[in-house]
Amino acid sequence: MADKISHPLFARIYPRINAYAEAHGSLAHRRELLIGIRGSVVEIGAGTGANFPHYPAPVERVIAVEPEPRLRALATRAAADAPVPVEVLPGRAERLPLDDASVDVAVMSLVLCSVTDVPTALAEARRVLKPGGELRFYEHVRARRPGPYRRQRILNPLWRLAGGGCNLTRDTESALRSAGFTIEAIRRFDFRPGGRPHPASPSLIGLARPDPAQGQGQRAG
Repeated sequence: MADKISHPLFARIYPRINAYAEAHGSLAHRRELLIGIRGSVVEIGAGTGANFPHYPAPVERVIAVEPEPRLRALATRAAADAPVPVEVLPGRAERLPLDDASVDVAVMSLVLCSVTDVPTALAEARRVLKPGGELRFYEHVRARRPGPYRRQRILNPLWRLAGGGCNLTRDTESALRSAGFTIEAIRRFDFRPGGRPHPASPSLIGLARPDPAQGQGQRAG
């Protein structure tokens, strides 16, 4: 699996999409996602580095992994102004450039919607976490009600094409449990910028830890 992913059109428009979302509430979501974390962190799929300003002082370092070259360049610029040390590296969620059990926290923020192989990405997050480490997640997900979910399924092929591989129908909560994580805290909500629902409104923010009863994650061969 190649470590480089190129979505030049999406990478050009994503900063505008993110700016609109932040102006309508997602800044609070990012702060909520990162509150209370400490130690060493890997941010998986860092995008433009929109989370960087919100890392709290107890964080010793952030290793930010981003496969898309244009987004990674923006993240590298953002890292220079971050309140904690941030190193931006090329790489993808399914093959993290980190050693086993090397970080205290893994952060996945609006990334599981677009990774190619969700089980492998979550196995990698589990592999690099130290015993007792935690995964913080903030994702848009499939709707729980039949009507909105049906509309997501209809829109999904076009949405993926326009959105750099983004999926509307990922069941992230189930995927976390299947990957051997125990969800300790979760908030489900509809994000409606400007008060209007949209296909990616259903969202989750939460904290999960690897279940020690299911063994330590190992890199897939």
